[in-house]
Amino acid sequence: MSNNVVETIQPVAQAIIAAHQFELVDMEFVREGQSWYLRVYIDKPGGINIEECAMVSDELSEKLDAMEPDPIPQAYFLEVSSPGAERPLKKEADYQNAIGKYVHIGLYQKVDGKKVFEGDLTAVTPTTLTLDYLDKTRHKTITVERQQIAQARLAVKF
Repeated sequence: MSNNVVETIQPVAQAIIAAHQFELVDMEFVREGQSWYLRVYIDKPGGINIEECAMVSDELSEKLDAMEPDPIPQAYFLEVSSPGAERPLKKEADYQNAIGKYVHIGLYQKVDGKKVFEGDLTAVTPTTLTLDYLDKTRHKTITVERQQIAQARLAVKF
């Protein structure tokens, strides 16, 4: 159900977001407890601000309320926000823009005894990612197949 909602709403949201020259980073429709949430993550170079999120939220809410048939018949909360400092890497452009940045990569299966790697993304190909990371005090490099990646995002280095 949640995938159908996102597929139905995404073109509407994309048109509103693109009209403001913002980027649609991600969208999800999820149930948490008793409530449903439609979350829309937007960004632009230099970052998105709260007023811009509110503007997109108002416009999207108005469009969704006018759609027939109603794409979301149950009650839900609409949240429009920035993806934050730990922005997910979903599209090819996200990966390309992340080269040279500190990233978090979660894998489906262990590689070298680990399922999670954090380090500097040094190379991206259509099928692999290469990461320089610290293993205790040693610098190491790993290249992983994209199909092994469960999730990838920018990370904050501590």
